[in-house]
Amino acid sequence: MSSCPRDSAGTPTRADGGRGRRSATSPCRCCRRWWTRPWPSCEGAVGSIESAFFGHHEADPRALLFYEWCQRRESGYAVDDFTEEVYELSRVERPLEKACWRLLERIESAAPLPDWPYVEWRDVNAPGAVDDSRPRVEAPALPPDELFDRIHGGWLGRCAGCTLGKPLENGFVWTPARIRDYLEPAGGYPLRDYVPVRDPMPEGIELHWTWPESTRDRIDGCPRDDDLDYTILGLHLLEQHGPDFTPDDVASLWLERLPFLQTYTAERVAYRNLIDGYTPPDTATFRNPYREWIGALIRADIHGYTNPGDPARAAALAARDASISHVGNGSWAAQWAAALVAAAFTADSPHTALTTAQRFVPERSRLAAGLSEVLEDHRRGFPWEHSNAAIRARYGRYNWVHAIGNACCIAAGLLWGEGDFTRTIGLTVQAGWDTDSNGATAGSVAGILTGASRIPARWTAPLHDRLRSAVTGYDGSSISDLAGRTRDLAVRFG
Repeated sequence: MSSCPRDSAGTPTRADGGRGRRSATSPCRCCRRWWTRPWPSCEGAVGSIESAFFGHHEADPRALLFYEWCQRRESGYAVDDFTEEVYELSRVERPLEKACWRLLERIESAAPLPDWPYVEWRDVNAPGAVDDSRPRVEAPALPPDELFDRIHGGWLGRCAGCTLGKPLENGFVWTPARIRDYLEPAGGYPLRDYVPVRDPMPEGIELHWTWPESTRDRIDGCPRDDDLDYTILGLHLLEQHGPDFTPDDVASLWLERLPFLQTYTAERVAYRNLIDGYTPPDTATFRNPYREWIGALIRADIHGYTNPGDPARAAALAARDASISHVGNGSWAAQWAAALVAAAFTADSPHTALTTAQRFVPERSRLAAGLSEVLEDHRRGFPWEHSNAAIRARYGRYNWVHAIGNACCIAAGLLWGEGDFTRTIGLTVQAGWDTDSNGATAGSVAGILTGASRIPARWTAPLHDRLRSAVTGYDGSSISDLAGRTRDLAVRFG
């Protein structure tokens, strides 16, 4: 989840795989869809918090304006009349801040469309959390050795799936067709091992800048990724505060242990809002157009690990965690993922786990509709390729890190993976979009269903039981140690 537009340093990937600072002649690659002039240099920017962070999408008023307009269009608001003004202000070389903020306020005041077919939160400040008062499910207790093997499988699966997806992370570039075109000549399609590096590389093809540490025969321990940082951070949160943690506890932990520039989109906006004096849940909504993107979903797995067989409690904790940065479908996707992971401990198949998790998504939301379509395509016997094409047809207009489309890709990978670990993470990554995040979640669920002891060694051996992390105090952690600590929490919370 670390590639542009969420690149921590605001720097594009060069053709040689290196990184170069964005300059007046080097526009941000991911913004070319809507940007017609180069990004100006951000050196020497001073003044307001927006200009202090100038050069980062999460603070640039042009980007915030553009993506808020997108967010409102996608969620059923009458904002089409603002199209010309939005494009005019977002295309200028240097931001007209006052004009951007005035237009953004008008967009925020737009009325909902009366014929919007979904029932979702109309109050933008409503987090849509699961009710913590739901009765807990009395799941059958797993034997201690099996519980550890399943939790360890979740951690290893998350690490392996994330690492598999890292070289292909850029949804603007790596479509399913391009992924296939790259992998087939190297004998790497369908994916049954880590992504190979072709020699020579095809002209015009760029892997993600982390490829030297995330491609086949180059992996020496699990590379750092925000998709894994948040799992570690969640473990630390639960060890310190238990299941009664508050959103303020989450916020404090971010400020203490998570570097600002290792956060992206909604999390970076929430972090910025915390620094600026806002408190949850306002941190999730003030000038945060990324509030329904994938960030909360990637933080959810730890709540499933620590509540095995209890999807209701897992979803409730994930909702509370999500409320610092996400609302609506962004929060519901986190609840779904946590419930899915928790259900995997006692489910007899991926389908059973997915149908259980579906109960924790509002029935008339876009997320529920998308997930239901995937389940229906599988029930009708369509091939995975058909389902993936249908997902992209429905949600290709959304940003490639939006929660809804990516959740559907995860569900499809699990269904057509049919419990096979390799096939599951391979299909999920071949679907494109947020490949490392999706590979991580699918790998987590598949790893729990499989158990660590049965995950093929080609996925786990290169990890060397070691995980890099930006979380203070956790770089180089033992994966098995993290799994053991997680098991201890699951026993304690049970």
